[in-house]
Amino acid sequence: MRIVIADDSALIREGLRLILEDAGHEVVATAGSEPELVAEALRTRPDLTIADIRMPPHHTDEGLRAVKRIRSEWPGAPVLLLSQYVVVSYAEELMASGSQATGYLLKDRVSDIDAFTDAVDRVASGGLVMDPEVVSQVISAQRHTPLDTLTAREREVLELIGQGLTNAAIAEHLVVTDGAVEKHIQRIFAKLGLSADANVHRRVMAVLTLQNG
Repeated sequence: MRIVIADDSALIREGLRLILEDAGHEVVATAGSEPELVAEALRTRPDLTIADIRMPPHHTDEGLRAVKRIRSEWPGAPVLLLSQYVVVSYAEELMASGSQATGYLLKDRVSDIDAFTDAVDRVASGGLVMDPEVVSQVISAQRHTPLDTLTAREREVLELIGQGLTNAAIAEHLVVTDGAVEKHIQRIFAKLGLSADANVHRRVMAVLTLQNG
């Protein structure tokens, strides 16, 4: 397999090269910046490009932007991105793109050589490989609860209910009318799915939802 490696650290580039060559692959080019990565990937058209997400000059998302530039000229180019830690927004963007032959691994995984080389093979073969920690954090970020539907004022009212304040006390605290507080509370109950039920104390259930959220 012909591979391009991109990382601003010469030590990491060399380490990856040794691992990949030991596994029988050929490193056809290396790069230390976004422009070099784009140029080498388009020049050599490798079976796989392995790139750090953060590279010079700003060490933000240069690797990700390089992938977009490469794929704008070479759709479907196989790319395995490496990162020191999880950036959920980057992972979500990669997943949302719908592109196959894409991988996102934490650099710590490289130390597990068998798992790393397996990921290399799978991405080069057109597969989608995501680090387990990346997947976990993406799922956590996308997990929503009914509390997310509350407005800032509704959340404030619910927190005051949790402090044991009556409607009148809440109205005084917020400098609004009792009627306004009652409307907020009814909307809170509706958003939290707490219907009028003689067997359920909705104020208590609403506060429990807040505490468990």
